[in-house]
This record gives sequence, structure tokens and C-alpha cells, in this order.
Amino acid sequence: MTLATNYTNASDVQDEKTGMSRAEIRSSASLAAIFALRMLGLFILSPVFAIYARRLSGGDNPLLVGMALGMFSLVQAFFQIPLGMASDRLGRKPVIIAGMVMFVIGALICAESSSLLGIMLGRGIQGLGAISAAITALIADSTREEHRTKAMAMVGGSIGITFALAMVIAPVLFETVGMPAMFVMMAVAGVVAIAVLLWVTPDAPPLPVERVPFATVLTNRELMRLNFGVYVLHFAQMAMFVVVPAALVRVAEIPLASHWKVYLPVMLVSFVAMLPAIIVGEKYAKMKQVFLIAIATLLLVQIGFWQLLEHPVALIALLFGFFIAFNTLEASQPSLVSRIAPPAAKGAALGVYNTLQALGIASGAAAGGLMSKMASGPAIFGLCSGLTLIWLIIAYNMPEIPRRSARQTVQEV
Repeated sequence: MTLATNYTNASDVQDEKTGMSRAEIRSSASLAAIFALRMLGLFILSPVFAIYARRLSGGDNPLLVGMALGMFSLVQAFFQIPLGMASDRLGRKPVIIAGMVMFVIGALICAESSSLLGIMLGRGIQGLGAISAAITALIADSTREEHRTKAMAMVGGSIGITFALAMVIAPVLFETVGMPAMFVMMAVAGVVAIAVLLWVTPDAPPLPVERVPFATVLTNRELMRLNFGVYVLHFAQMAMFVVVPAALVRVAEIPLASHWKVYLPVMLVSFVAMLPAIIVGEKYAKMKQVFLIAIATLLLVQIGFWQLLEHPVALIALLFGFFIAFNTLEASQPSLVSRIAPPAAKGAALGVYNTLQALGIASGAAAGGLMSKMASGPAIFGLCSGLTLIWLIIAYNMPEIPRRSARQTVQEV
């Protein structure tokens, strides 16, 4: 099936060799802020939820506690594709607004709940707002391809900083205002995100009128490579966070409450360190080479964790290397998905991508816990090394990604 569409957007008035336009910066920064507001409300639960759950009806059941915390991601995994496809047909902003409304409603239900079952219901409703694909597609719609990876890097950076910030403020908020108030703050953050989308984020160009069969997205070989890649990346991330926090306590003698002192500088410095590679790769159309180097770095890091987990200096250095690779891949992969996907099915393609991301998170956490219990902590990095090696081989055979001109007609097969 051949699709032809004019690839245009509001920033076409600038020459392709110039920097990001004001509209591109405004769109990318505002959508990164929406992502950050949403993720902050989710991240601040992680350090303190297990403690709060003990006070609730059913909180003495570890299985229910885990299900309540993971319900959001589980529901998200089922709704990323439908909402991504809906954004292709109904428009990005309406889908994002609807998703944020569900996020707010779910947060308020959690704030009023006195049992774990009520929390699970609220978190499940929040998960119905699976809008990551729609937000990423809107970024793709609003930026030229030569600047898209930088725009995605803004989102990745905002998420990384938000994670570190949540580790710092969550215990303080829990002790001062309590968990119900934290859920209310989460709802307020959702309302602010809707306001940013309506009044700050520029409108994107009209969506293509063509319709692309979903099977075309599922069977695209290049998209399958990227979907496998995001699965492995987040599998490795979650498996690492099952093992590394305990190693920081045991090996580096850093108490759990002080781990943010490691994560925050490592994330910030690694984000800055990966920017030159992104800029050079975009400028000289060498993103495949940057992509492969990042995967190879991830492989070396996994091997390093496998062999050197008990060495404190190596542990910190490997964390730094991990986040350089992770931030680079988090920025480049969605950009590549948006380039390869048929323009009329970007939302659907990113929905599949985000679904595999969620499955990677879930299975990585489960595998990390299981292998740590049955074998040893380092053993999980042996598995991650094998998966990353397979990913590197698959990615090596990926063809060069041609950069579309902002004005040219695109032919998609």
C-alpha cells in the first residue's frame, strides 16, 4: 500500500539548517512539562506507598500492595494502542485532555479511599488515560525531523529530573501533608497540565486524511526492531532498579534515604553528556551510528554490572554510563518511530511502542525480583546482557534512516 502526503508543519517557514523555531521550542517545552507534571504525580508514590499501605484495609497483604502500585502501568499497557489510534482519527489534543481528565478523577478517588481496593480502582482509572503515544505523536507533528530527537530529549530529560525530584520530596510530603493530600496534589498537577495544553501548546498541523490498516503498523519490520529495543531498554532499567539500590546500601554504604544524592547528579550530568551526540547525529544525519553506539554502551554497562557490582567506584561509574545510554535511546527511539511510521498512523505506531515499553517495565521488575531470589543479583545482568546483544545485532542490520525534507512529498510503503 502506497501513501503520499505532504509533510509540512508550522515551522516550515524556517530553513531546515536553522535551529528550532519558537513554535517548535514552545511546543516541545510545554509537552515536556505536561509529561513531567504527570510523571511527578506517579513517581512520588514509589518511595512511600508501601509504608502508607500498611494503614489501609488490606494493607497487610503484600500482593495487594504490589497490585495497587502497579495497577496504573498494567491498565496503561492495554490502552496505549487504542488511544494512540484514536489520536490519529480524533486529533492529539482531545485525546490528551480526555486522558488527563481520567488521571485527575483517579487521583481524587485515591485521595478519598480508605482501602487498597479503592486505591486500585483509582489507579486503574488513572491508567485509562494512556496518553504517552498521543503526546509523543503531537511532538512529532509539531517539529521538523532534524530537530525531533532534541524535542524528545527534552521529554526524556524532564522525566529523569522529575524522578530524582520525586525521590527527594516524596518522604518530606508524606511526613508533612500525608498521602491523601499527595493524591490531591497529583490531581492539581493534572489540571495544570490540561491548562498548559490548552493555552500554551501551539496547535499542530492538520492530521493526514488517509487511513492506514493497523496490520501495516504491526508488520513493519523497522518498527518491530524499535519495539523490541524499547522492551529491552526498560526491561534492563527495571531489573537494574531491583538490584542496584540494595547494592548502593551494601557496597557503597549509602543509606536509602540518601540515594537521591547519587541519582540526581548522575541523571543531570548524563543528560548533558548525551546532548552533543544527539546534536551531531541530527546535524549530519548519523543517528543510526549514535543509536548503535548507545546500545553498545548499554551492553558494556550490563556486562560491567554483572562482573563489578561489588565495587563501589565501578557501581557509580556504571550508573553514569547506563543513564548516558538510556537518555540517548529514550530520545532517539520515539523520534525514529515517528519517522518510519506512516504519517497517518503515527499515533498507532507510538501506541504499540509504548505498550512494549510498559511490558518491558513489568517483566523487567518481575524477572529482577525472581532471579535475585532464585539465583543472585548479578545474574539478572547476565540475562540483560544477552537481550542487549540480540538488540545490538538486530539494530545493526537496520538501514540508514533517510531524513525527510520539511517540504518534500513523502512516499511510504
